[in-house]
Amino acid sequence: MEAYKRWVRMNKDYVHSLESLTSGLTWLLPERFSDSEIGPEAVTSILGIITTINEHIVETAPSHTQSRHVEPSSFPFSLCITILKDLETLVEVAAQQFYGEEQKWSFMAITEAIKVLLRLAILQKSGYKMLLRGGETINDQSESDDLDSQRNALSSKPGPQGVPSILKNHQGQTPWNLEGRALSALNRFGENARTVSEPTWLRRVQHQQEVMEPSTPVTETPSLFTFLSEKGMPGGLFLTGEVMYILRPLIYVLLVRKYGARSWFPWLTSLGVDLVGSGVISFVTTLWQNSKDFRLSNNEKNELQLKRRKLLWALYLMRDPFFTKHTRQRLDGAQKLLEPIPIVGLLTEKVIELLVGAQTRYTYMSGS
Repeated sequence: MEAYKRWVRMNKDYVHSLESLTSGLTWLLPERFSDSEIGPEAVTSILGIITTINEHIVETAPSHTQSRHVEPSSFPFSLCITILKDLETLVEVAAQQFYGEEQKWSFMAITEAIKVLLRLAILQKSGYKMLLRGGETINDQSESDDLDSQRNALSSKPGPQGVPSILKNHQGQTPWNLEGRALSALNRFGENARTVSEPTWLRRVQHQQEVMEPSTPVTETPSLFTFLSEKGMPGGLFLTGEVMYILRPLIYVLLVRKYGARSWFPWLTSLGVDLVGSGVISFVTTLWQNSKDFRLSNNEKNELQLKRRKLLWALYLMRDPFFTKHTRQRLDGAQKLLEPIPIVGLLTEKVIELLVGAQTRYTYMSGS
């Protein structure tokens, strides 16, 4: 196993390219969206799990001491969520073939319930921070804050163009002259002289202290009561919105299991939960944006405002009954319009075929 880890870490670019190629080819497997889909989905799930494990190996390399994707805890909750997402389509297809269309929703509910428990555990262990990519990425906000503070410190001390003022001459030019080089060399000489002048035993004691005492203090994860006491009403609202985001897929699949996929009630309820949850989080982060407790990091801004969660709203166009009533007609119209064009028409037909086939799978359109 260690030999395989070393090989993956040494050839991570080659492994990533190979995984991307094989992942794209799986969409061209025969019987991908037919009744006997277990074989192709099993291949896809196995490749997805291998990709997930390889990424985990690369991100937990010894050189990456503070990777933002790696969990400090002993149990890898994020890795379990990713592996479960790789397996859930295979579970859906197998349940549908062996137990029927109606009974498969019970298996989907169990899968979503497991993901809810894992995400709630991640939410608690992270100190009730915003989930990134549904919990697949660890929200290490302290690391990004430290980097931002270092950048601000460097940019505030120097003069123009970020060059330290001590290395500037009286005309404000960059230090690439004799005076700047002399100051830089003198500075390096002083550092080297101080290091050499220190006794060997003193350096040994300092090294032992650095090993025994961690450089960064270990912060305890606050309890729910502590979090609500410190953050007050904004913290309670923020936590409510995040819990609604976590519970929404489970609520949706339970309603589909009871009322059916063609009913508007699950679709509208899911949309309402998403609207309320996102609205609450946006309200808190906007109204208290100047507060240190609710200041979004760059990763959280990408998650909430720019990329992932906003893109998930497009999946409502692909879910029944909206897809059957509206989206399918638009796709058929586009196909008829572009069909006379030789190459474009063929590509459009293939893309629409894949979209229609993927729409039949809950796990592709669940947004969870």
